[in-house]
Amino acid sequence: MATQKRLEKRRRNRAFRVRKKVRGTADRPRVSVHRTLKHIYVQVVDDDAGHTLASTNSKALKLGYGGNVDAAKQVGAEIGKIAKEKGISEARFDRGPYRYHGRVKAVADAIREAGVKF
Repeated sequence: MATQKRLEKRRRNRAFRVRKKVRGTADRPRVSVHRTLKHIYVQVVDDDAGHTLASTNSKALKLGYGGNVDAAKQVGAEIGKIAKEKGISEARFDRGPYRYHGRVKAVADAIREAGVKF
C-alpha cells in the first residue's frame, strides 16, 4: 500500500511540474491529455478564465475500444477540428504525467495536422 501511495504522489508531482510550465491563456490555450487503459480524453483549457473551451474523448466518438493509437489519432483530429472552428490556431500541449510517446504523441500529431500549432 505504501508503494502505491508513493507512486501516485510521484505521478501527481510530475503532472504539476509539467503543468506549471504550460499555462494556457485566451490567446494560446492549453491542450490537456488524459489517458486510461480503455479511453483517451482531450480538453482545450483557458487557465486564466478557468474555462474548458472544447473537449472530446474516445467514448464520445463511439470508437469502441479507445485505448490504442488509432483511436488517439481520431480523437486528436476531432479536437483539432473543433479548435479550428472556435478560432484557436495556437495552443500549448500539456502531456500531464505521461511520456510524449505512443497515444499521447499520436494525439499531438493529429492536432498539428488539423492546423493547430504548438
